[in-house]
Amino acid sequence: MTLKIALDPDAATAPYEQVRTQISEQARSGALPVGYKLPTVRGFAEELGLAANTVAKAYRALEADGVIETRGRNGTFVAAAGDAADRKAAAAAQEYAEQARRLGLSRAEALSLAEDAVRAVYVD
Repeated sequence: MTLKIALDPDAATAPYEQVRTQISEQARSGALPVGYKLPTVRGFAEELGLAANTVAKAYRALEADGVIETRGRNGTFVAAAGDAADRKAAAAAQEYAEQARRLGLSRAEALSLAEDAVRAVYVD
């Protein structure tokens, strides 16, 4: 099993975001198992034809999301992302629901707005 990233230079999405999204999806799907060692920032950047700062930015975002973890000089590994991602998403949903209620939105209005937001982000 290897990490496979396909960059689209014509995409409106920034390269670091393409890297972040694909690694996140592969980790969540199990294609990259927990404990899988990711390539070094420099090595991966060279392999992808990107600047090291671009890959470093993607790794920082993935680490902030709980998808990967850096273990000092030992490297960067896929973390148990499902649990961390689920907890963060649930906390964000809870915060949204509380804010919507404080604003006086009905349950149907809050759900409709949330669905619109999800639809806008998950464009197929």
